[in-house]
Amino acid sequence: MLMAIVVLLLVVGSVLFHIYSPWWLTPIASNWSSMDDTLVLTFWVTGIVFVLVNVFMAYSIVRYRHREGHRAEYEPENKKLEYWLTGITTVGVVAMLAPGLATWADFVQVPENAVEVEAVGQQWHWSFRYPGQDGVMGTVANRHVSKSNPFGMNPDDPNGQDDILVVGNKLHLPLGQVTHLLLRSKDVLHDFAVPQFRVKMDLIPGTVTYQWFETTKIGQYEILCEELCGMGHFVMRGHVVVESDEDYNAWISTQPTYAETQATLATIDIVRGEALYGSCLSCHGSEGQGNQILNAPKIAGQEAHYIARQLNYFKSGVRGSHKDDVFGQMMAPMAGLLSSQSEVRDVSAYIASMPNTATVATIEGNIFRGQTIYENCANCHGVKGQGIEAMNAPVAAGMSDWYMMTQLHNFKEGIRGAHDGDFYGDQMILMADTLADDSAINDVVAYINTLQ
Repeated sequence: MLMAIVVLLLVVGSVLFHIYSPWWLTPIASNWSSMDDTLVLTFWVTGIVFVLVNVFMAYSIVRYRHREGHRAEYEPENKKLEYWLTGITTVGVVAMLAPGLATWADFVQVPENAVEVEAVGQQWHWSFRYPGQDGVMGTVANRHVSKSNPFGMNPDDPNGQDDILVVGNKLHLPLGQVTHLLLRSKDVLHDFAVPQFRVKMDLIPGTVTYQWFETTKIGQYEILCEELCGMGHFVMRGHVVVESDEDYNAWISTQPTYAETQATLATIDIVRGEALYGSCLSCHGSEGQGNQILNAPKIAGQEAHYIARQLNYFKSGVRGSHKDDVFGQMMAPMAGLLSSQSEVRDVSAYIASMPNTATVATIEGNIFRGQTIYENCANCHGVKGQGIEAMNAPVAAGMSDWYMMTQLHNFKEGIRGAHDGDFYGDQMILMADTLADDSAINDVVAYINTLQ
C-alpha cells in the first residue's frame, strides 16, 4: 500500500511541477509556432501515457498484492489485450511523429523570397556574411582561409567582391525578413541555435547546411552553439539583433565589403603609423617596452589585429568607460586622438613591427601549478603563449606580467569585458572566473613568464 501511495504522489508531483514550473518555452520571435505545437502535443501524449501507466501500476500494486489463500494465474497470451495495446501505442506514436514530420518538411523547403545570409562558426566565435548590392554571395572555400581572408573568399569570383563581411558575434536582421541562413564551419562540429526562433542546425566541416526563419519581433536574441565543440564551447555565444528596416540599413551601410577589406590591407602606411605613435611614446616607450610606473603595459610583440581592436574599444567606450577602470579612463582620450580607422590601422601596424624585447618578471608564483592552469588558456593563446589570431587571442608570452595580473582581476570583477560590445571580453570573464583565487592568478602569470 505504501508503495502505491508513493507512485501516486510521484504522478501528482510531476503534473503539478509541469503546471507551475518557471521553466517553459521562451517567447517566440519567428514564424515557427508549429515547433511549439509539435512539442506541446508530445507533452500531452507522453504526459497522458505517464499518468495512465503509473496509476495502473499503483492499482496493480494494491489489487494484486500478496494475500493468504490467493495464487497468481499464469496467462502467457491475451490477444485482445495485445490488440488494444498495439492500437493505442500506434495512435500515440503517429500523433507524436506526424506533426513533427510535417513541420520538418516545411523546415527543409526554403521559400523563394528568402534572403541568403551566411553564418561561419569556428572555435569559439561566429562571423557573418551578407550579399552585396548584386544580391548574390560569392563562392568560398576553407583552402582560401588566411589572416587576410578569414572568410575564405574566392578572390577570383566577381560575385564576392561586394559581399559584406562581419567579424563579430552579432547577426543583424530586419524585421519581417525571411532569411535563408547558410551554415559553414572552419574547424569542428558546431551548432547554430536561437531558442526564440525555435531553430537549430549542425555546422559540419566540409559541407554547407542551412535553416530558414522569418523574424517577427524586434529584439536581441542569444545564439548558442549546441554541439560540444571543445574546451571553449560554453563561451561560443552571439546575438541576433532584429531591428527596423531603417536601423538595419543604417547599420549595414557601415560594414566593409570584401573588396574594401582587401584594399585596406594594401594601403597600410607604417611610416605614417610611426608618426602617429608620437603621442603614445611618452607612456609606452620608444620601443613599446611599457612603463609600470605610468601603468603603461608593453605593447611591442603584440599583433596588429589585437592592438587595433583595443584602440577601437577605447575610442568607442567599450573599454575605459567603467567607473573603476582608472587607467582605462586615461587611455580612452589618447585613443580618441586617432581620428580615422586608417590611422588606427597604421599605428597598429607600426607597433606590431617593433622588436619584441624581453620583459623583466615582477610576479612570483608556483609555476608548476600555473602550468596546469594554463592548459585551459593554451586552447586560445597557444601552448607557447604566442597568441592565435584565428581565436582572436592576443600574445601572452613576453607581455608585462603586472598588467596581465591586473587585467585578470578586472575580468573577474567585471571591470573589463562586461560591456555589451566586448564579445571577446565576455568570453574572458567566463575564463577568468575559473581562477579560484589571487594565488591562482599569480601562478598562471608566473608560468606565462617562463614562455618568453
